[in-house]
Amino acid sequence: MPSSFGLWFGAYAESLADDLILLQAAYKISNKNPLGSAAGYGSSFPLNRQLTTQLLGFDSLHYNVVYAQMGRGKTERNVSSALASVAATVGKLAMDACLFMSQNFGFISLPDELTTGSSIMPHKKNPDVFEIIRGKCNKLQALPNEIALMITNLPSGYHRDLQLVKESFLPAFKELQSCLEMTTYMLQNLEVKPDMLQDEKYRYLFSVEAVNQQVLEGVPFRDAYKNVGAAIENNTFERPEKINHTHEGSIGNLCNQEIENAMEQVLQEFNFSKVEKAFAALLK
Repeated sequence: MPSSFGLWFGAYAESLADDLILLQAAYKISNKNPLGSAAGYGSSFPLNRQLTTQLLGFDSLHYNVVYAQMGRGKTERNVSSALASVAATVGKLAMDACLFMSQNFGFISLPDELTTGSSIMPHKKNPDVFEIIRGKCNKLQALPNEIALMITNLPSGYHRDLQLVKESFLPAFKELQSCLEMTTYMLQNLEVKPDMLQDEKYRYLFSVEAVNQQVLEGVPFRDAYKNVGAAIENNTFERPEKINHTHEGSIGNLCNQEIENAMEQVLQEFNFSKVEKAFAALLK
């Protein structure tokens, strides 16, 4: 079936927009003030927990002090699931790039400075950066399960086991950030092979277009299907010069603006400005 690089890139853009929705959900769960829960059962000091919540820029607080402790591990698992979702999108993109650079595809290429040579084959250009990104993203996708197993048999309250969660959880942010930065840099230098559809192996790529054209002219689909199949078998098939995809999200109607709007909307809903103002006030 015919595709395009616009369709390919747009798929990952929309995937990242959905990932941000999951990340936003994790942010809302995490953006609650646990201060004042003490060792897990509150304190006899007359604390004003609403005041610290306001001063630190939290959206809300963990009202129940036991839940403030129970939220440990759970919060990290929720956040890691959101990070893993982003990693899954980036890792799949890296896999596609590796596949599309291979000899059997040859859709794209990268400059020499972003590839490495083979240990034995002089002609080889290995997409090592994308391969490392793919591997790192696979590791990040394992993180939610690692945390879930660590907290699965813990009763309510705080337990020393929870400190082990931080060993994998905290570095995950930097790892994912580096993957995103390198992916951005790689895509900026990625080159698409021109006129690739002129290759003889893509001769029948638009056979469905030919079938659909006959259907639009009033030929029943089963007859149009047989007609085009016979033309291919008899080597008389003439592929259409144009495609006629008009529905939303297709090659001819990518809906990039709608995807961009969805991304902008979820970014605005994070409301980072509230936290920034709170920290700026504390630093005065």
